[in-house]
Amino acid sequence: MILVTGTTGQLGGAIADALTTRGAAPLASNRSGQGGARRIDFDDPDTVSFVGVDTLVLVSAGETEDDVVIARHETAITAAERDRVQHVVYTSLTSAGDHLAFALAHRWTERRLQRSSLSWTILRNGLYAELFGSLLSWSGDSLGSAFGDGALAAVARADLAEAAAVVAMSPSDHVGRGYDLVGEPITAAQVADRLAVPHRTVSLAEQRMALAEAALEPFQPAMLMSIFTGVRLGFLDGAGDDLRTLLGREPADTVAVAAASLPPR
Repeated sequence: MILVTGTTGQLGGAIADALTTRGAAPLASNRSGQGGARRIDFDDPDTVSFVGVDTLVLVSAGETEDDVVIARHETAITAAERDRVQHVVYTSLTSAGDHLAFALAHRWTERRLQRSSLSWTILRNGLYAELFGSLLSWSGDSLGSAFGDGALAAVARADLAEAAAVVAMSPSDHVGRGYDLVGEPITAAQVADRLAVPHRTVSLAEQRMALAEAALEPFQPAMLMSIFTGVRLGFLDGAGDDLRTLLGREPADTVAVAAASLPPR
């Protein structure tokens, strides 16, 4: 049996759908038991059971403070060890993202898995093209961003979900492997060109001020600013072949995906 955690989230739900499309009949789980899923809430260890699960797709447990994410992942991995799960597929963060403000919990989880009694595969996911598009902003008829001329090796969420499904359905082929799932680098100017509108660069200081005025959780501005800075300064533009190899096809057009994810004018 394959179990996917966090299926009320966009990635977890997409992974469950990709497995179903491939005929795998996965078991879904989420904190509320929504949609007939198994109720597994990592904040309530009494609900965490993986009995009968052969392959666990552990989707990173939410955007929150590092200590909370780490505690959730510790609960999940400990339960997987106890319940004799055969293999864990973990959705981590691209290797190029070590400097990002939300990288620590991912790297801690990778180390915890590597030191565990479990068989594992680590999927180091690139940042979503959907996220890249959502972080652009309209100013009149021009598209503004704090990314400058920097590029992001963005990935469509659906491609990451399909890659996770590929691994989860044949885990013995991927034991002890880590994959960097990144796409071809794209820029904000390319998204603007696709829409036939001008691109306007916003300074990091202007972007920080905009975030300060937004209704965000306390930890979110630092996380978002680390993305803007990382892209702008060229730390997240490295391409690779792992995604193409797992999919057995060319990844999605991420410029188009980003353009479709823009906030409304």
